[in-house]
Amino acid sequence: MKLFTALIFSIAAFAVGTYGQTAAAKNPFPATMETFQIPSHGVGLNALMYVAEGPGPHPVVVLLHGFPGNEKNLDLAQDIRRAGWDVLYFNYRGSWGTLGNFSFGNSIEDVASAVAYLRQPDNAKLLRLDPNRIVLIGHSMGGFMAVEGGAADPTIMAVGLISAADMPGRIPEQLAKEAEPAFTQKYAAALADEGMAPLAGCTPEGLVRELIANASAWRFSSKVDALKSRPTLVVSSDDGLKKMDDDFAAALQKAGNERVTSAYFPTDHAYSNKRIELSAAVRKWLESLSAR
Repeated sequence: MKLFTALIFSIAAFAVGTYGQTAAAKNPFPATMETFQIPSHGVGLNALMYVAEGPGPHPVVVLLHGFPGNEKNLDLAQDIRRAGWDVLYFNYRGSWGTLGNFSFGNSIEDVASAVAYLRQPDNAKLLRLDPNRIVLIGHSMGGFMAVEGGAADPTIMAVGLISAADMPGRIPEQLAKEAEPAFTQKYAAALADEGMAPLAGCTPEGLVRELIANASAWRFSSKVDALKSRPTLVVSSDDGLKKMDDDFAAALQKAGNERVTSAYFPTDHAYSNKRIELSAAVRKWLESLSAR
């Protein structure tokens, strides 16, 4: 009986090994997932890359999560990979297990670090990516990060916004000093309601004070000129951010951007019942970029 069992296992192992060799021979460049850490200001950002099938080099989407990032949109990452793109996902400093302190300023720096990592020749070769075709796509606060990252780096190919949150845009432009404490408490309460457990080294009040200090430099309205020549996707829903996003799209068009694509879905902030439609809209937009 033992001899028979050993024989069965040997045959099975041979069959699996033969199949693996045959599959590798048929497809030497399969779709894969790579995990690594991206150096950013003394901290390694926990990251993963969905590498598309084929030798490449593949265009790349950097998929930026929101605040605090409960909806990671990894279903979009899988769909975008199937369309022939590499997709990078990472966690900012102080978020979801990445060491360091979370702040909006740190997160902006982390986006730049991630793009720089992709452009290193050894990394581009390993991940089969094209460092000259990088697109930033962000959801909620991730949209804020995409706007900041795209505006700061003119070589970013395009910017995609999914219910983008103009975090400093909620701050009155003429906020009087005496009104700051009450405003800070109100905005901090809203941030706390989003859930702060996945974030380290920060407080809701501290984050609001950071936004107030950098409001003029970080508002979407201050980035229109820098993004007026880049393809931009603006997707909105019934989550209270639609007017903010529509205003930004209109400002880009008024500045001469003829490559603004807008889409709207009657759903919540996480696009809970419109995931397939959201993915289709994102992929269609990416296909339009590939056609250029």
